[in-house]
Amino acid sequence: MKWPDLLTRAQALADCGDRRILGITGAPGAGKSTLARRLVDALDGAAVLVGMDGYHLAQAELRRLDRAERKGAPDTFDAAGYVALLRRLRNPDADTVYSPEFRRAIEEPIAAAVPVPTGLPLVVTEGNYLLFDTPPWSAVRGLLDEVWFLAPDERTRREWLIARHRQYGRTDQQAAERATGSDENNARLIASTAARADLILDPTQFD
Repeated sequence: MKWPDLLTRAQALADCGDRRILGITGAPGAGKSTLARRLVDALDGAAVLVGMDGYHLAQAELRRLDRAERKGAPDTFDAAGYVALLRRLRNPDADTVYSPEFRRAIEEPIAAAVPVPTGLPLVVTEGNYLLFDTPPWSAVRGLLDEVWFLAPDERTRREWLIARHRQYGRTDQQAAERATGSDENNARLIASTAARADLILDPTQFD
């Protein structure tokens, strides 16, 4: 599917009249954040990006739980908190809802960083485990109107992932070790959820 078709599909969700939530998922490095941001920018005020990664556990808590080396695995997030946010977003009341945001430069979530006004028609949320079927993650799929799964070829995905790790300060060796270690374990788990998506897309074909 090409970019104009994706934009048209997202615009249709925004034009429904009620709040809609579009999920974008895929393995680490698949291009989720890039596509989500591009859609939100193109919809020009009709959508906002809310990332699942805002529910990463803080580094101090990951160390306390002895999970820091597995950061990005399902149990390194506050999944119940993310589900609770999606439920609030599905049924907006008179108040703005504030979402956390993950800042890669510091590897920490920042609370209440993303305002979602009550009248905004479309929320785009992206993250690894939108289609995961283990509680509490299993509640996520039913709160999303559509889910798009990004599946570039594996060589490209790993190259993108390594480049991202380098961008945020890892050495070449550290970037490669992370991409082929814990990230790869998570990628295999996420790949098994693709069949639950509404669309499976190759992001290298968007332009």
